[in-house]
Amino acid sequence: MKEILAFLNELALHNDRVWFNAHKAEYLSAAARFNDFSAGLIEGIRAFDDTIGPLTPKDCTYRIYRDIRFSKDKSPYKTHMGVYINRGGKKSGYSGYYFHVGAKGTGHIVAVGDICCPPDVLKILREDIQMGGGDFRRILSTVDPRLVIDETDALKRVPAPFPADSPDASYFKLKYYCLGYAPDNRFVTSKDLTKRLLDIFQSSKPFLDYINRAVEYAHEEQVSLNNYKL
Repeated sequence: MKEILAFLNELALHNDRVWFNAHKAEYLSAAARFNDFSAGLIEGIRAFDDTIGPLTPKDCTYRIYRDIRFSKDKSPYKTHMGVYINRGGKKSGYSGYYFHVGAKGTGHIVAVGDICCPPDVLKILREDIQMGGGDFRRILSTVDPRLVIDETDALKRVPAPFPADSPDASYFKLKYYCLGYAPDNRFVTSKDLTKRLLDIFQSSKPFLDYINRAVEYAHEEQVSLNNYKL
C-alpha cells in the first residue's frame, strides 16, 4: 500500500494531464497493486459472505478519471483508489463493503452499507426497525466499535408515521444506513491490512444482511409492479 500512497500523494500535487501522462507507468503499477490487493480482499470476504458471488476487481474498483462535467473542481483525476465489494458488483444497487486509500489530506475510509438508499429502501428499513423490537440496536452493538453510523444529512425530525418517542427514533431520521471508520496511515500501511479489514467487515455482516434484506425486498416489489403493468 505504500507505493500506492506514494503515487496518490504525487498525483494530488500534480493533478493535471501532462504530469499524469508522463507518469503513466507509475499509475499502472500502483493500479495493478491495488487490483491485486482487491482480489485478495474479495476472496477473504467470500469466505464469510458468499452472497457477494463471483466478483473480480473490475467489478468492484473504479476509474481514476473524474467526471468534471458538472463540477467546479476541474481536477481530472481522483486522488484515491477504492474498492466496493457487494452482491452483483458496484452497480447492482446492493449494499456492501468499502475501502479506499487516499492521498495526504484526503483521508482513508472503511465503510459498510450504502449512502445512496432510494426512497423505497429507506421506507422498508424504517418499517423493519420499527417492527423489529430492538433487533437493529442489537445488531449495531455487535459490530466493531470503530464503525460508527453515518448521520450525515439526517432528518431533523422523525418522519411520519414513525413514533418520535421510540428508542429507535434516531434511526428513523437517517438518510444513509452506513457504518464508517477513518483509519490512519499506520493502519493502511500495516503488513496485515487485509486481515484487519476482514475482521472489521466480518463483524458488520449482520448489519449488511439487514440492509440488503430491505434492498432485495424493494427489488422484488419493483419486479412485481413491472410484471403487473405488462
